[in-house]
Parts: sequence; C-alpha cells; structure tokens
Amino acid sequence: MIDITGIRRSFPMLNHKQMQSHDLIYFDNGATTFKPQTVIDAITRYYTDLSCNAHRGDYELAYRLDQAFEEARACAAAFIHASEREIVFTSGASEGLNLVAQGYGRKFLREGDIVLSTEAEHASCILPWMRACEETGAVLEYIPLDERGRVGIEAVAEMMNKNVKVIVLAQISNVLGYEAPISEICALAHQYGAVVVVDGAQSVPHLPIDVTEHDCDFLAFSAHKMCGPTGIGVLYGKYALLDAMDPLYLGGGSNARFDMCGNILLKQPPYKFESGTANIAGILGMKAAFDYLSQIGMEQIHAYEQQLHRQLVDGLQRLSNIHIYNADADGAIVTFNVKDVFAQDAATYFSAHGVAVRSGQHCAKLLSEKLNTSATVRASLYFYNDTQEIERFLALAAEADMKTCLDVYF
Repeated sequence: MIDITGIRRSFPMLNHKQMQSHDLIYFDNGATTFKPQTVIDAITRYYTDLSCNAHRGDYELAYRLDQAFEEARACAAAFIHASEREIVFTSGASEGLNLVAQGYGRKFLREGDIVLSTEAEHASCILPWMRACEETGAVLEYIPLDERGRVGIEAVAEMMNKNVKVIVLAQISNVLGYEAPISEICALAHQYGAVVVVDGAQSVPHLPIDVTEHDCDFLAFSAHKMCGPTGIGVLYGKYALLDAMDPLYLGGGSNARFDMCGNILLKQPPYKFESGTANIAGILGMKAAFDYLSQIGMEQIHAYEQQLHRQLVDGLQRLSNIHIYNADADGAIVTFNVKDVFAQDAATYFSAHGVAVRSGQHCAKLLSEKLNTSATVRASLYFYNDTQEIERFLALAAEADMKTCLDVYF
C-alpha cells in the first residue's frame, strides 16, 4: 500500500503555498517531477561535504567521492537489473539517444540499411536517427500504428527484413501512454540481427524495468522524470555494443593515454563515454532518487498510478464536453481536449484554477495527423498525486467550455 500522506509530506513543492491564489495541483509529471527532500539533501551534501572532482584526486576526500560516485552507478544498474559496466552517465535521455545514434548508428549503418521507428516518438528519440540516416544513406521507415495509436508486434513483423538494422521507439509513448511490447520486439529484431534502442523516459519512472528480461540493446532515461535532478540520466547498453561504438566527446577521463602522433587509447566502457567533469551533484541526487523509489517499490507505484489513472479516465468519460484520445492507456497519461476549445486556452483555464497540465504537441510532432488535431492537453500523473486532486480537476473539467476558457484572459 502507498502511504500517500507520508509521501506528500516528503516533497517540499507539495508543502508550501505557491505563487498563485490556489494550491497547486501538478499534473505535468511527464515533463518533469517534483523532488523529495532526500534528493535535495543529497545534492546539498555533495557541495557541503564532498565538493571535489571525481576520479581525479589521490587524497582521502577524492577517494570518498569516488566511492559515492560508483555506488550511484551500482544503484542505477540494480534499478534496471543491469551490470555496472553497462551504465553510462549522461545529461539525460536526449544525450543517451543521441549517443547511440551517432556512436553506433553513424559508425555501423550503411547505404540501404533500414531504421524502424513510429510516428508517436518524441523528438529526442526520432531526430537523432533522422540525422544518422542522412549521414549514412540509411533509410528511416515508420511502423504503422493501429487505429488507437498503438504499435503492435504484428505490424513490426510485417516491416522486418534483412536490411533492418535498428529499431528505435519509446517503451511508453509520452502522448498516448501506450506501452510497446518491448520484449517481443527485441526477440523479433534479434532474429534479423537488428538492435533495439528504447526510449525509457516515460517507463523507467513508472514501471519495474528489467533490461535482461526485455533483452533490449540500449535504454535511455532521465533522472528528472523520476524524482531526481535535472541534467543527469543514464544510458544502458549491452557491454559488447558499448565497447564497439564511439563516444560523442573526447577529453579528460575517457582516455588511458594518447601521443603526439594522434594515437588514442580509450578506456573501457562506461568510462570512455564520460569525458570531462561529470554532473557529480546530479549523480548523487539521482542515486537518492533511486533509493527513494526503491523504498516505496516500483510495483506499488505502478499499481497506485493505475488506480489514479482509472479514476481520472472514468470521470472524464462522463463529461460530454471532453474528448479523450487514449482512455485505454497503459501509462499514467491522459491526453484530451475540451471540445471546441484550443488546447492552450484549455490549459490556461486550468492554470487559472491552480492546475498544471501540458498543452501542444508534446514534442511528438508527427502524431498530430494520426490524432486529427493540431494540439492536445496532457494530464500526466505520478505517485504523489491523490484522489482529491483528481476530483477537483474533474470538477473544473466539467465547467470547461469556450466561454470559461476564454474568460481567464479578460
């Protein structure tokens, strides 16, 4: 069981008055999440107790920091059931996905090779592969989505052939909240010798993840969407693939030695991908986030979010003025519009009453034609939301129409 009262007490953002006339209801967790006090304390502790550089010094303080740094890597590995040497610290999911597209895709793709993706992908997932294909002569093709916007294993199977080298997609869509059948996709891809790159930005914060069970080749995610700091994340990669690919950057920390003739000997993964001074405070803060989520339990978090999601969807479905695009979503995301109201106007209406939701195309600009609308409103939940917030949101949604949404401007 989730102790929602105790959980909410641990988040400072939920326990002080915001700069508005209403208490804040935060339903934009798909963009970023609030941070518990333990994460904030871990970041502060670095600057007050361990403020030196990692993997650089030969003194006691540096040794203590190095231990904490690698403990964070071990914690990240345990969280997704990987090996520590398969965990690369990045600035977030975007960097991790770009690293794979450039370090693996640009190195190994050839003219005529095929990269498969979907129209539902976030820009950070699809744009790096557009560039990699342009640079290598490979072709980017799109797996057809079903009428609801899901990607099914049958559709993937119809697209597979010997020229498919990479499949890249989100485990959970950031707009529709549908979960892709990652394990089945990986098994199918490997029959053809293709690798699977998974955008885990919307799945790792919400689901128990086991990369060994899924057998995915790469997985990228960000800490800030799972109670951690901004500017830090993880790229998981199978060790043999990390060993074969090139780093995005070169610099201090990534090389064992180099000479004036241009001979460079890089360190083994993951260190060859971690040039320069890392976001050390972010790494230690991310470890605190892993610890916090693990203490609650990802199974419990997922089950509770499903209850909230069901309550929100059931309530919105009873309202004749609301159109929902993903009532059967797997993730804690509800995408909707107020009928006859532009999405941004609806979001402004909710904001005027203390509710934070997202409006627009949500960085998935290829999906608008599938949804037959230029923009939507997205309410994305997390485990610190509660049933009272949903009831208040539903009451506001029931009053939303063209007049009430435009009145907030005047």
